[in-house]
Amino acid sequence: MAREESAAFRPRRSVLYMPSSNERALEKAKTIPCDGLILDLEDAVAPEAKPAAREAACAAARSGAYGRRELAIRANGADTEWHEADLAAACAAGPDAIVVPKVDSADAVLSLVADMQRHGAPEHTKLWAMIETPRAMLHAEEIAGASERLAVLVMGTNDLAKELYAEHVPGRQPLLTGLGLALLAARATGKAILDGVYNDVRDTDGFLAECRQGREMGFDGKTLVHPGQVEGANAAFAPSEQAVEDARGIVAAWEAAAGSGVVTYRGRMVESLHVDSARRVLAIHDAITALAG
Repeated sequence: MAREESAAFRPRRSVLYMPSSNERALEKAKTIPCDGLILDLEDAVAPEAKPAAREAACAAARSGAYGRRELAIRANGADTEWHEADLAAACAAGPDAIVVPKVDSADAVLSLVADMQRHGAPEHTKLWAMIETPRAMLHAEEIAGASERLAVLVMGTNDLAKELYAEHVPGRQPLLTGLGLALLAARATGKAILDGVYNDVRDTDGFLAECRQGREMGFDGKTLVHPGQVEGANAAFAPSEQAVEDARGIVAAWEAAAGSGVVTYRGRMVESLHVDSARRVLAIHDAITALAG
């Protein structure tokens, strides 16, 4: 297993952006069955509302009112006038993670990590880097491997499409090269990786198809823009009942053989790589069960 998977697995099937300037949204978020929340200070917040949104996000992070949901704060980018205040306040609040947009180099990661240390961020507060430019795709492995504090890569597919002059089309053909490079980087360095958002909240079929695609490619979960997308993402990125049953059967067959020869399960040869995959499925299933308990 990769380093991220060998540690205690944390489900990130559904990670929902919530505008921190919206008090009702922050209150509602306490009841939404998502695995994670990104309290947004960037795109979803008007310039004049950013100071109040910063205070609200930090108060939410300190409140302990969001249960087992992973709580992250998205700061404004390093090239903006709000970044330094966002980062300082978020570090003091101590959420599970701080999300920073448009990270496109290893040096940017190292600078952010140094700033987090300078602002006294607690050890449990990790860095999530949004990668959303062609430069970031081409340097994804360097970015992902720059620091152990960087825990998650977050795909910014809207900005990537914009930078590529690409269109949003079913199947995401224009984005597949970038998605693949980012996935390779995440797996090579043992980091988690979240797929980008699906913009049309009314198009359920399109959203579910993109969830299936992301899961089949290997993403850990999907970032979301509407609470109505949570159920679909949770289902898509969780092992099916059949997958769990097969995983248990594979592990049982392997352990029963105890190295005595050829191992089969339902007529198929079982090798150690299949057992590793089966144990990962069971770890994900157990973590999701514990989260719901």
